[in-house]
Amino acid sequence: MITNLSIQNYALINQLSIDFTNGLSIITGETGAGKSILLGALGLVLGNRADLSSLKDTDKKCIVEAQFSVVNYNLKEFFEENDLDYEDRTIIRREILPSGKSRAFVNDTPVTLSALNALKSKLMDIHSQHQTLQLSDVDFQFSIIDALAKNQAKIASYKRGLRKYNSLLKELRDLKENQEAANQQYEYNLHLFNELEEAELQNGEQEELEERLDKLNNIEEIKLNLSEALQIGVNEEVGVQTLLNSLENNLQKISSFSKEYEELHARITSVKIEVDDIVTELENANEDVEFNPNELEEINDRLQLIYNLQKKHHVASVEELQKIHEELSDKVGAVENASDIINKKQAEIDEVASKLDEVALMITSARESVIPSLQKELEELLAELGMPNARFAIQINPVNNYLSNGKDELSFLFSANKGGNFGELKKVASGGELSRIMLSIKKVLSENTQLPTIIFDEIDTGVSGEVSNKIAKIMQDMSANMQVITITHLPQIASKGNQHYKVYKYDEEGVTSSNLKLLTQEERVVEIAEMLGGKDLSESAITHAKELLN
Repeated sequence: MITNLSIQNYALINQLSIDFTNGLSIITGETGAGKSILLGALGLVLGNRADLSSLKDTDKKCIVEAQFSVVNYNLKEFFEENDLDYEDRTIIRREILPSGKSRAFVNDTPVTLSALNALKSKLMDIHSQHQTLQLSDVDFQFSIIDALAKNQAKIASYKRGLRKYNSLLKELRDLKENQEAANQQYEYNLHLFNELEEAELQNGEQEELEERLDKLNNIEEIKLNLSEALQIGVNEEVGVQTLLNSLENNLQKISSFSKEYEELHARITSVKIEVDDIVTELENANEDVEFNPNELEEINDRLQLIYNLQKKHHVASVEELQKIHEELSDKVGAVENASDIINKKQAEIDEVASKLDEVALMITSARESVIPSLQKELEELLAELGMPNARFAIQINPVNNYLSNGKDELSFLFSANKGGNFGELKKVASGGELSRIMLSIKKVLSENTQLPTIIFDEIDTGVSGEVSNKIAKIMQDMSANMQVITITHLPQIASKGNQHYKVYKYDEEGVTSSNLKLLTQEERVVEIAEMLGGKDLSESAITHAKELLN
């Protein structure tokens, strides 16, 4: 429940701090005194959009802060999911800076407006005249029935399944569209694939073939230079080997005379060994060099195939052709295996749909089970509120398609008069009747679910006399289990509160401002007397006010 509301620089309010307690709290005040401003401030701190027009003084920031006792709301899991620090006494603060920038905090942790709005539904239900119009909204009607049917967990499960189902349907559509496009390209892709498959391209093949081709095209020059090099190495008179043999013999003869000569002899021996090895390789290379016109033709044909494929696919390497080969394999395989893939996806969809149907059936059954008692309770409450002939015709109609909250359509019809035809609420119920219907619904919900703090904004519109006493009694009953705050213009209701607040205007230095104060018992007598008879207080009005309070 809300325990304190603090407002600075908002609309007509300079500064305000007011405490609230449990039970039934009454707020009264003259028309235009600022009762709507309080609701606006509460809406702001709970996530409503804000703009600079909310600032009383546009040079200063606006701050609205609300404290809530949340110990009985089971909100620890919500706080953990939203990475917020849980406190039994939670403080929500909203700031609007002169620049227009808005900030929100929960227990001093910055939060987004979406998170704040999610928290709002768990803390406070603000009933306004606008919300009365929601009675004709199917989603709102479903929310009433599902709250009584305790369908929240089942609907959450259904929605997860529905998201999965819709995702799978999209995947199936994409598969079919891709298959259709692939079918159109299949023959061409298969031709391209077979070309690359038959080519049997190998990594590094192109470079190796180009090197071999270069060698064959220059075979005569290679043969000539190898022969000359070999002759230089092995010539008996002036060849490198002959000269090195002589040099080695000379140094061997003197190597024993000093360490220096010994090292020179070792070095020339090492050089001689290396030259002998080179000569051997030259001999082998010279023997291997042979012009083969068939090999030249084969290499030219192979390279031409590779070049043609590269030109066709606009690439410059065998590796890129191999990648295209893999891609074509996937495209061809996708078409050839498409039926199996589509059938598997359809089977997956059918399985999810079967589970969805099971959950939807449980949701439908739970809804149908609570409707008779809901109709009975609403009709009994409305009879107390001066509508003895009110009747509801609420019916669940199962459908085949998947809706956002199950597989049901809802018919929520109403008749206010005996023998009258049933019709949509917005067409057959007056404003005052809609207010009483909404109050009755909130009463039923409060008995069957854990509602947060509820604020009624002039829900007594269009009623008077004994009916107003009944409305007050219903609010009193509701306040036994929850915090109820009501803005009213009826003295019969104002007198039933556990505490009574008054909104009033005052002028200071030529500027009009609004404020809210908790009334003493004596002040309550005066306020209710004025509500009964106007500003000119009479003894009878004061006496009547005291009787109401007693």
